[in-house]
Amino acid sequence: MATTHQPLSFMEKAGYSCGDAAANLVFMSMILFQLNFYTDVFGLSASTAAAILLWPRLWDAVFDPIMGVLADRTNTRWGKFRPWVLWTSVPWAVVMVLAYTSPDPAWGWSTGMVVAYAGITNTLLMTLYSMNNMPYSALGGVMTADLNERTKLNSYRFVSVNVAQFAVGGLTLPLVAKFAQGADRAHGWQVTMTIWAAACLVLFLVTFFTTKERIKPIVETRSSPRQDFTDLLKNGPWIALVAYTLFHFAMLALRGGAHYNYYHHYADKAAMFDFLAAVGLTTPDLQSTGSLADSLGYIVHGTREQLASSNVADVFNSIINMAGTATTIIVIMLSMGLSARFGKRTVAIACFALSTLTACALYLLPPSAVWAMLGLQILGAIVYAPTCAVMWAMYADAADYSEWQTGRRFTGMVFATIGFSLKTGLALGSAALLWILAGLFGYDTQAPAAPNAIEGYRFMSSIFVGALFAACAVCMLFNKLNKQTTLQMAGELAERRRKAGVNPDDDAGPAAVPATA
Repeated sequence: MATTHQPLSFMEKAGYSCGDAAANLVFMSMILFQLNFYTDVFGLSASTAAAILLWPRLWDAVFDPIMGVLADRTNTRWGKFRPWVLWTSVPWAVVMVLAYTSPDPAWGWSTGMVVAYAGITNTLLMTLYSMNNMPYSALGGVMTADLNERTKLNSYRFVSVNVAQFAVGGLTLPLVAKFAQGADRAHGWQVTMTIWAAACLVLFLVTFFTTKERIKPIVETRSSPRQDFTDLLKNGPWIALVAYTLFHFAMLALRGGAHYNYYHHYADKAAMFDFLAAVGLTTPDLQSTGSLADSLGYIVHGTREQLASSNVADVFNSIINMAGTATTIIVIMLSMGLSARFGKRTVAIACFALSTLTACALYLLPPSAVWAMLGLQILGAIVYAPTCAVMWAMYADAADYSEWQTGRRFTGMVFATIGFSLKTGLALGSAALLWILAGLFGYDTQAPAAPNAIEGYRFMSSIFVGALFAACAVCMLFNKLNKQTTLQMAGELAERRRKAGVNPDDDAGPAAVPATA
């Protein structure tokens, strides 16, 4: 027997979405630029950069389940998960700036000190990411028990995520180049990341003040973490989602670094200049035009013969990022009803299969085919976008499945173990890119434009990314939580709560914030 659930308000759904917008200001910076930031700005070797990317993220992956246990056992007037968004907001902003501050050569630091600084600040940032984003993700699973409302909530979330990704992917490199004028790239990175850090702080506070936890466990968690994990191992949908998450986030991390090098070293700079000239983003004048586009670093100054040191690749790469992200935002909004009609699992399998094809097609393009690169980016975004909301809604379904099977709810543990897989995927994806480039293509950070390295960027950006998309589709084939089973599970859980006198959706408005926790 199903119950009627009051819809979440627009304000609460929009407010919740701000939290992941903030997280993605860091996340997408890591995905798109961190690898090259360490090799190009810090001046680290490929193996050292791989280690700095790998070990902090592996530690973060181990910390996620610990954070899940802490969150599940947190009890405040604000709930279990929501307080962590508030508590981590200020430290997050501070450490974010430090992580993208390059030690000044005038300080006289040795290479070992620079490596230690990079490792420590990256580890701190990853730890704070877990302390904030794991409870934040779990929060979405306890704001409503209604399956369609969860999907809508995650649709709002991923519209905001993609707005943040639009900003990071479209503005970061031009802003870095802009603020580097009269200084250096290190200064440009520090100022740009300070802007993103301030935005993170504001967005986290919006999320905290506009959301409310509603789902209460029918029986409060009194089991040990070991028992929670043992029960999770019996959860087939959770196992499939853990494997999917590993492949998916490895793909995102690897693709970000590979595409940066693809557009900066494989794509033809003259063809990119002609593209930008066609859309009015070039000028032969070396002085500022005073336009908004120039203020954001989007104008390429000079002529077609002066491209070696220009920002042409930065601008074109940013336009590619923005085109994909803008398309994703539009398609997410247009595809909100797909999961209700076909089921989340079916949508995911179809979209990942199509994404495999569009990724592999990139390998076929010659360096001068910049318009085709843009078109393929847009097509890839169209087929990938519907997965964004449905996959995170499936994580909440996996938490429901455990409660359905065991009678106990441990949402934090479910999302923490998913977080473990996510961070492990990020770590392996970034490191694997450098390992494979160095091992199979002879990549040397001091010779990034060598022919063998360029072939590596091309292969990793397309064929290898396609293989990881295919692995995601296979994982979803093994997830047996289809539309019919999900609806049956939701109805039975709603009936259990009704009999136990637990109705999580009595009040759909945001909670007033008490003076103390």
